[in-house]
Amino acid sequence: MSLSSEDSWIKQGGFNISYQLLAGVPAGNHRFLAIGLASVKRMNGSYLLDTLHSIFSHSSQEERSAMVVVLLLPEFDSLWRDGTVREIRAAFTSELEQGQLLVIHVPLQYYPPLTRLKRNYNDPADRVSFRSKQNIDYSFLLHYSAGLSQYYLQLEDDVAAAHNFLSTIGKRVQEQNAKGVKWATLEFSTLGYIGKLYRSAELPQLARLLFVFYQEMPCDWLLVHFYRLMTQNEPIRLKPSLFQHMGTFSAFRGNYNALKDRDFEEWPDSNPSAEVFTDMSFYRNHVPSEAWNPGTGFFWGHSPIKGNYLTVVFKDPVVVTGISVKTGSSGKDRLQSAVVELGSEPVTTENGVKSCKKFHLLGSMEMGRFVMEDVGKQHGSASACLRIQVTADQNDWVVIQSIRVTTY
Repeated sequence: MSLSSEDSWIKQGGFNISYQLLAGVPAGNHRFLAIGLASVKRMNGSYLLDTLHSIFSHSSQEERSAMVVVLLLPEFDSLWRDGTVREIRAAFTSELEQGQLLVIHVPLQYYPPLTRLKRNYNDPADRVSFRSKQNIDYSFLLHYSAGLSQYYLQLEDDVAAAHNFLSTIGKRVQEQNAKGVKWATLEFSTLGYIGKLYRSAELPQLARLLFVFYQEMPCDWLLVHFYRLMTQNEPIRLKPSLFQHMGTFSAFRGNYNALKDRDFEEWPDSNPSAEVFTDMSFYRNHVPSEAWNPGTGFFWGHSPIKGNYLTVVFKDPVVVTGISVKTGSSGKDRLQSAVVELGSEPVTTENGVKSCKKFHLLGSMEMGRFVMEDVGKQHGSASACLRIQVTADQNDWVVIQSIRVTTY
């Protein structure tokens, strides 16, 4: 009996393909992390440039040098593809030139059959074709990325990344390895095929699994089979999530899809080493450092008055690039009137309280929050202190949930 075209494709192996490099310069050195994503034409607009911007803008220069983003454009509309490449070249010139971003394409001739496929789960034919092609897209993407880095992270083209996500991933990998955890997949998001981490050495097996079973089920279902085949019994989801789905409409038919990851935290779960001081009285063990150190604790102070402060004194001066201050609990106990400042020239008083001689105003808190992502544009030098200073009396107590910073 003669083989069908589909059977012939599988028998031949399928990975004797030719990749087209549409933009970017392949780096000569092995990176810590390759980040893979695929993007096709959508009916209701694209999130791709925002996704790329989030990845790069929320990474330090050191983190960027340790990563390469591999973008597969598996779209056969050449006008759309060429236009997308032009937009990427204009927006990410530096990243392309430094080998931090590669844009690739695989021609249609290398794809297996994408019509007349098995209709498992009673899915409509167009849905089966869409998810089957997606499996092949990801298979090709994994195969290309296998030799680029030590680890590989799978994303989608409509996500936002947490600040310094790469450093957090590196820390979590070290923790799992130190514990002797047997893992094939670490999950940094609860949604779909977002934030899934693999060892690059194991990508060929995963690429093969997606390829051989491309028409059987969606990719995120196949992933469950993968980690179990690799003897990982249960999913390993690490919190907080580092990636958030930001799209509103899916690539398939433009269907409405506004799923959100409730475990996502945009800001990092670690801060530079520092001491925290305040002249506000506080309740029991809700000490000032609880707002600075990662965890479930928080600072809970008695009704503040004008001039009260909470000052973070860094162990070593740092260049602060972003600041997030979150106050209040269940809509109550917000810090109603305060400013945020960076300081220099550290000093210590006779009673051991540390602070700085000079402070530079960054801005005022609004509705109990302060967020600034471009601190370096206003204050690019190293800082020794970060201070929150109360500017008006308030009757309510104050809860400072978290103070988070990003640094160079």
